[in-house]
Amino acid sequence: MPVFINYYSSNLMQIDPSLLFSDQHLWTKLTDDGFWIAGITEYAQDLLGDIVFVDPPKLEQVLEAGKPCGLVESVKTGSDLHALVQGEVVEVNQDVLDDPELINDKPYEAWIFKFKTDEADLSTSLLNAEAYEALINAG
Repeated sequence: MPVFINYYSSNLMQIDPSLLFSDQHLWTKLTDDGFWIAGITEYAQDLLGDIVFVDPPKLEQVLEAGKPCGLVESVKTGSDLHALVQGEVVEVNQDVLDDPELINDKPYEAWIFKFKTDEADLSTSLLNAEAYEALINAG
């Protein structure tokens, strides 16, 4: 069940408690096939505005935690995607590449890339919903 929080006093935002988050405003979740999908948070897409282009990490690209691995561009600005953890890209979401606005419409469904990692427990290196909410509110 989504948690609704207020930020900047006027906006209402959802944070899905089943997701994990980075301090760079990416989310991730484990899929049924044992891989992880990742996208940008509702907070990030709201700050960016209308998203017009996504340059995801490349297939088989090795991800280094915290390092840039792709780019999202909006009518306002561009923003690097930073890898959540060490891993390897196994798929990119062609639907988002073809229609980047999907991220604005449904940021927690419009994943950008899928990756595998050897890390056993991502909850030790990423934020849960409560910690992510605190990060946003600390602003």
